[in-house]
Amino acid sequence: MNRKRVLTVVFLAFCTFASGQEVSWSLIKCFETALQNNIEIKIRQLEIKKTLKSQNSILNRMLPTVSLYGEQQYSFGSTIDPSTNGRVSSNIQNDNFYINTRTNLIDFSAFANAQKDKISIEIAKAEKEVIENEYKLQLLESYYQTLYTQELIKIQKEQLKQATFNLDRISKEVAIGSKPQSDLYDMQLSFSEEENSYLETQQLYGIQKTQLFQLINVSNVETDAVILEIYFDENNVDNIKKTHSNPKKKLAEFQYQNSLKTIHLERANNLPVLSAYYGYSTFYYKNIKEASDFSDSFSTQLSDNKNQEVGMQLMIPVFNGFRNNKKIIASKIESEKAKLVINQEKQELDKQVVLEEQNKKNYLLLQEKLNDRLSYAKASFNTMQAKFTNGRVEAILYSSVKNQFLSAKYDLIKNSLQLQYIILKINLLQHNSF
Repeated sequence: MNRKRVLTVVFLAFCTFASGQEVSWSLIKCFETALQNNIEIKIRQLEIKKTLKSQNSILNRMLPTVSLYGEQQYSFGSTIDPSTNGRVSSNIQNDNFYINTRTNLIDFSAFANAQKDKISIEIAKAEKEVIENEYKLQLLESYYQTLYTQELIKIQKEQLKQATFNLDRISKEVAIGSKPQSDLYDMQLSFSEEENSYLETQQLYGIQKTQLFQLINVSNVETDAVILEIYFDENNVDNIKKTHSNPKKKLAEFQYQNSLKTIHLERANNLPVLSAYYGYSTFYYKNIKEASDFSDSFSTQLSDNKNQEVGMQLMIPVFNGFRNNKKIIASKIESEKAKLVINQEKQELDKQVVLEEQNKKNYLLLQEKLNDRLSYAKASFNTMQAKFTNGRVEAILYSSVKNQFLSAKYDLIKNSLQLQYIILKINLLQHNSF
C-alpha cells in the first residue's frame, strides 16, 4: 500500500511538472485554425471563385459574336454544258471564306440572366457561411465539453491529494494503535474510489482533446500538453455587429430571390428579340487539270468576289405549344416553395433561440444559488479545518467536508462555463459571430 501511495504522489508531481510545459489554446485560436484547415470550407471558397469567373454582365452578354469560316473544295467529274449540250469535264477547286457577326440589341433574357448571376454569387457565399456556422457550433460544443472536464480534473486532483494525506495519516495512527484496523479499510476504499475517478476523468479528458484537435484538423500538436483557456470577454458580446444574420435564413432568402429571377427569365422567353447582323464573304474558283484555264489570281478573285450583307432581325415568339407558359407556372410554384423555406428556417431558428434563452435564464438563476452554496461550503470547511487541526474531528469527516467545498467550487465554475457557452451559441445562431 505504501508503494501505491508513492506512485500516486509521483503521478501527481508529474502532472504538476507537465503543466509547467503546457501550451495554451484559446477559443479564438481554435476557430481561426479550424477555419483555415477545413477542406469543405476551402471547396466552398473555390466554388465562390468559380461563380465569380462564370458571371457575365449585361454588357458582356450584349457584345457581338464573331465567327470566321473557311473551306476548300475539290470537285472531279463532268457536267453538261448548256451552250453546246455536250459533256465537258468539271474539275474545280473552290475556296470559300465567311465572316459573320451578330448581336442582340434588345434581349430581355440577357437582363434576367445577368441578375441571376449576381444572386448566384450571393448564394455561393451564403452556402459557405452555412458550412462555417455549423462547423463553428460543432467546435464550440467540443471546446466547452473539454473545458468542463479540464476544470473537473483540477478539483479531483485536490481531492486525490486530500485522500492521499488522509490515508497516510490513518495508516500511521493504526500502526501506533490509536485507530482500529477498520478505519484503515474505510480510508483505503475511499482512496481507491478517488483514484479511479481521477484516472477515468484523465482518460476522458485525453479523448476529448484528441477529438477536438481532430475536428480542428491539426495533427502536429501534442494534446497532452494542451491547456484550454477559460478567458471570456463579456463586453465583446454586447458589441457584436447586429448586421449579421443566421446563414441558413440568409441562404433561403437568396434562393427565393433567385426563384423570382427565374420567373422573369421564363417570361423573357415570350418577349421579342431585336438582333443586328453583318456578314462578309468571298471565294476563289479555278478549273484544274486544264492548261487553258485563264482564271484570275487568288488575290484578285478574293477582291472581286467579295459580298457584304448587313441587316436587323426581329424575332417575336408566337406559339411553341404553351411550353413557356408551363415553365412560368412551374417557376412560380418553385418560388412559393422557396418562400416557405424562409419561414421554415425562421421558425426553426426562433424555436432554438427560445430554448437557449431559457437555458441562459436557468443558468443565471442557478449561478446565484451556487454562489450561496459555495459561501456556505467554504465557511463549513474553514470551521472543520480548525477542528481537524486541533484533533477534534476524524480525518474522514474532514475529507468529506473538504470534498463538499471542492464540489461546490466546481459546480459554480461549470455553471459559469455553461452560461458562457449558451451566450456564445446564441450569438452564433443569430449573428454567426461572437
